[in-house]
Amino acid sequence: MARAGVTVERLAVAAAELADEVGFEKVTVAMLARRFGVRDASLYSHVRNAHDLRVRVALLALAELADHVATALAGRAGKDALVAFANAHRDYALRHPGRYAAAQFDLDDDTIATSAAIRHSEMTRALLRGYHLPEPAQTDAIRLLHSTFHGYVTLESTGRFRHTARTPDASWSATLDALDALLTHWPHANQPT
Repeated sequence: MARAGVTVERLAVAAAELADEVGFEKVTVAMLARRFGVRDASLYSHVRNAHDLRVRVALLALAELADHVATALAGRAGKDALVAFANAHRDYALRHPGRYAAAQFDLDDDTIATSAAIRHSEMTRALLRGYHLPEPAQTDAIRLLHSTFHGYVTLESTGRFRHTARTPDASWSATLDALDALLTHWPHANQPT
């Protein structure tokens, strides 16, 4: 029997909060049960297991991030859109490290198809239409953007940039300038599919 006040949605939000506090991979059903003041077994009427809980946190994080990015992109185009898009990802990753890690969780194809991951793909492709990239260049650019953003925020959040006088913000700005220049002058010729 489900405990009054405990819902799948409340569990996902609480697990996301825990992920931000202790790290996404460290969140367990037992830890979540302690937060709610209940026995582990009582949560299994809401989530099947730890994997199911992680999937729910991933879906929540993908939806939150998509909303955050969509708000940042509204009414923007070109480099302005690229900067807003990138800053929204960086901001979310730095403010919600556990949720950001959850958004990278490997979901099965059926789950992806019904998740906010589709919105992320659509927003990225819309951003890149401003750079007039045909396929397969558009797919390559999507992979480049994700790799750059993810790599940068991962290094920044683990303190890897603290050893130099140049601020992470200054390097981030230079990175976005370089990405804009590359996207504007993307090498289209002779790309195999």
